[in-house]
Amino acid sequence: MTTLEWLLEGDPSIRWQVLRDLAGASDEVVAAERARVAGEGWGARLLALQGEDGRWAGGALFPAGTTSLANGQPWTATEPTLTLLRILGADPADDRVRRAVAKVKVNCRWEYDDLPFFGGEVEPCINGRTVGLGVYFGENVDGLVARLVSEQLADGGWNCEAERGSVRSSFDTTINVMEGLLAHERATGGTGESTAARRRAEEYLLERHLFRRLRTGEVVRPEYLRLSFPPRWHYDVLRALDYFRDAGDAPDPRMAEAVEIVRAKQQPDGTWPLEHTHRGDVHFALDDGDGKPSRWNTLRAQRVLDWVAKSWSRANPGGSGPTG
Repeated sequence: MTTLEWLLEGDPSIRWQVLRDLAGASDEVVAAERARVAGEGWGARLLALQGEDGRWAGGALFPAGTTSLANGQPWTATEPTLTLLRILGADPADDRVRRAVAKVKVNCRWEYDDLPFFGGEVEPCINGRTVGLGVYFGENVDGLVARLVSEQLADGGWNCEAERGSVRSSFDTTINVMEGLLAHERATGGTGESTAARRRAEEYLLERHLFRRLRTGEVVRPEYLRLSFPPRWHYDVLRALDYFRDAGDAPDPRMAEAVEIVRAKQQPDGTWPLEHTHRGDVHFALDDGDGKPSRWNTLRAQRVLDWVAKSWSRANPGGSGPTG
């Protein structure tokens, strides 16, 4: 079995992205496979778990009755579930998805300040994901985008600790905001200010080669070099590279080291492993566990490497290929 065949044996949410990003399938074939996400497999299971009140697990960010995070943040409440549905690619035009989102809009409010779900919360990390969700599911989040732009720190990124005095950006917070701003820009055209903010944030990561400290060159955190899925609110080099691939520009030379880190993790059978599952309760597992081959990481890593190779080929016709 080839790696491609193995990937196509996965859930519809994986298959439609493999067909689009790796197999070169037609738009019609991709759309037909994507249409299955809301009615079969993981997408259907997540939709079926929504409560009558429109929330998952009785909360926006935390399940009802949560009293401790000692075992990790739970990932079963409304925001992480909707974020997962977005990653899976559940069609926002599907009636089942539309009904689910309508219930969230009416009934779900943030635990911190009791604001409506699509109005956002207080932390830019959460608001970045909320912008992405609002755009994906057809809700107006222009005000939230303006707030995020106003909260950008002097070094180019964002940090949820800014309200407590931090003036240094966080890789984790910044990637969440960048993804949200890119989604908003694509859907609405964005604003000059939001585009400039996103570009400044890209430069923040690139100056640090996606994982190093600016002053010392040390690795910021070892877990940034380990491949996780779902990423939740956490940063890692594959998530960053997949963002830059999705943004559509040619790879920047400062990404080369991160690309080689991802390339080196490919196993002899052509797959990439799951390396770092983020602790916390989940609805159900999407991979077989740390150390095992991961369809999600294989899909994402391969499409990043394909993007790098294609960009190199266009820039260096007749060349021998990209190197680290």
